[in-house]
Amino acid sequence: MKKLLQAFSAALLLWGSAQAQSPGTACPPAVLPLAEAPGEQSAAPQDVGLLWRLQRDGRTSYLYGSMHIGRPAWSRPGPALQEALQKVDVLALELDGSDSRTQAALARSSRADKNAALPPPMQARLDAQSRAACLPAQSLAPMHPMLQLSTLTVLMARWDGLDMAYGQEIMLTREARARGLPIVGLERAEDQMNALIPKDRQTLLHSVDEGLKQLEQGRVRPAMLRLASAWERGDLGELQRYEQWCDCVQSEADRAWLRRLNDARNPHLAAGIASLHGSGRSVLAAVGALHMSGPQALPRLLAAKGFTIQQLHPVPNPN
Repeated sequence: MKKLLQAFSAALLLWGSAQAQSPGTACPPAVLPLAEAPGEQSAAPQDVGLLWRLQRDGRTSYLYGSMHIGRPAWSRPGPALQEALQKVDVLALELDGSDSRTQAALARSSRADKNAALPPPMQARLDAQSRAACLPAQSLAPMHPMLQLSTLTVLMARWDGLDMAYGQEIMLTREARARGLPIVGLERAEDQMNALIPKDRQTLLHSVDEGLKQLEQGRVRPAMLRLASAWERGDLGELQRYEQWCDCVQSEADRAWLRRLNDARNPHLAAGIASLHGSGRSVLAAVGALHMSGPQALPRLLAAKGFTIQQLHPVPNPN
């Protein structure tokens, strides 16, 4: 429920065959395509998430706190985001998942190596979770254990109607292509993988064990649903308190890993947004909503770089 990487799409593509092979298994329900979702095509799109206007050097850019999984109702931009798209010269994402070089880098970085081999009892637990997700046997085996675990976490969201196919990055990529807007990545795939995958074996085993406990004890779904609900209504205060309610920070090691994955990347992301804006282009930068929280929150870092920042959605309460 932290960073959902492009590499996870391979597991999602396996979903249909998994259901076909397991007719008697209680599998998470498939999320309906938008064309089949009752009422979604006719309903007017609403603004969701968090949107800021950034102004500096006589130009206007935008910062959008996105969600990497979503519902069919979130697959079209609301009025405020639509207006931002009409006014910018470039879309900036954490990664440009439509870029073939990025896809190749993710594929290389996601492969398991001999140092990532899990002890047999832990591997058996991971395999059991893969079967519970109705994935074909060994379908995740080529992936690093951390990516297998993250894939299973993402798939768990389908029980609550959330799917990576309706993530905001996918929607924005589609919108940018339709408008002829260039797309740039603010990070390299290798850097994201380095943040996600612990290099120290002891830390890796601890992280996999904790992630498996979350799945085995049923702690993933409530936290993911709470995160998605907070994001939908643009509740920045709830996102700020993520560590207190996510049930995913059990130790200082967990806290350090989460901050490496989130807070530690923010200065680089802020520098990339400022550089694009400084090059003379107006940019819509879409970055995961948790990057908008904490002492290293992106709006705070961008304000320190001289941007005047105004929140557009949700509209702040004057009281």
